[in-house]
Parts: sequence; structure tokens; C-alpha cells
Amino acid sequence: MASSVAPPTPSPAPAAAAAAPLRRLYFVRFAFAAVWAALLFTTARSLGPLGATLLVIYPLFDVACAVVDIRSARAGRGPLRGLYANVALSTLTAAGLAAAVASGIPAVLRVWGAWAITAGLVQLLVGILRRGMGGQWPMIASGALSTLAGASFVAQAGKDGASLASLAGYAFLGGVFFLVSALRLGRTAPAGRR
Repeated sequence: MASSVAPPTPSPAPAAAAAAPLRRLYFVRFAFAAVWAALLFTTARSLGPLGATLLVIYPLFDVACAVVDIRSARAGRGPLRGLYANVALSTLTAAGLAAAVASGIPAVLRVWGAWAITAGLVQLLVGILRRGMGGQWPMIASGALSTLAGASFVAQAGKDGASLASLAGYAFLGGVFFLVSALRLGRTAPAGRR
């Protein structure tokens, strides 16, 4: 006698379950980076109250995003250590930038450069660990470029006429990488890796 009960629907793979919230997070990160970069670019020549506030807000936003990412990574057995390292790095950077703004743009560039190098390495590692879910090649490329950009920020700090404009460009480009990754996550084929 045939059973009238339908077979159980297989639950989505952990990577697929984590992809949807990660995709939404990446869209939010792109939007924030675009607005932040535009605001910082308007104040890039001097370090006034708005510029100082923007500088500290950026790594704090990164902390908030990492916390959201940790929640989805737990569900999908994702790279938690890298995300916790990102929380620690971004928290220290926010404190470092709050202190550096009193010393001027070169000090800010040095702190931001150190963060870009270390956070870029973490992003590179997390992207590699997540490549099975798809949409991670932009994150891998972004992490690698971040380390190079960080070194250039440190070098700029020692030159005359240092400006924060390069940080605005860095943030916007990083946001574009998040956008591309979000779009690729949305099209990820179950068996394919992108």
C-alpha cells in the first residue's frame, strides 16, 4: 500500500541558509559605504568635527556588521574566529581613530592603514573559508586589495598635504565589492562556486 505522506523536504545546506542574510548584509554595507564615502569626501581636506565623527563611525559600523554576520555564521557553521577577530580589530580601530583625530590627518592615516592591512587579511581568510557558498571571490579580492591600500595609507601619512580623500575612495570601492558579492550570492547555483 502506497503511503500518502510526502517525503520530508531536505533542509537547506548550511551554506545556502547563511547566504540570504549575508546577501542582505552586503547590500546594507554597500549603501552605508557609498553614503559614508560621499560625506567624508566633502570634508577630506581638514579634520573637523564631522570628519572625526565619520572616521570613528566607520569601524563601529563594521563591528555591528560583524556581529550580525556572526549570528548567520553560527547557523551555517561559518568562519567564527575570523569574524570575532574582525570585531576586536574594528573596536580597537575605533578607539585608535578617536585618539588619532586629535593629532591630525597623518595619525589618522596610520591608524586606518594598520586597520586596512589587518582587516584585509581577515577578510581574505573569511572569504576563502566561505568560497563554497559562492559569491566570495569579490570578498577575497577586496581583502587582498585592502592590505595593499593599508600600506599606501601608511606611506601617505609621511608625505606633505596628506588628505582623507583616499579613505573615501577606499570605502566606496570596498562597498562596490560588497555589492558585487551580494549580487553573486543571489545567483549562486547549488553546485557552483563563484
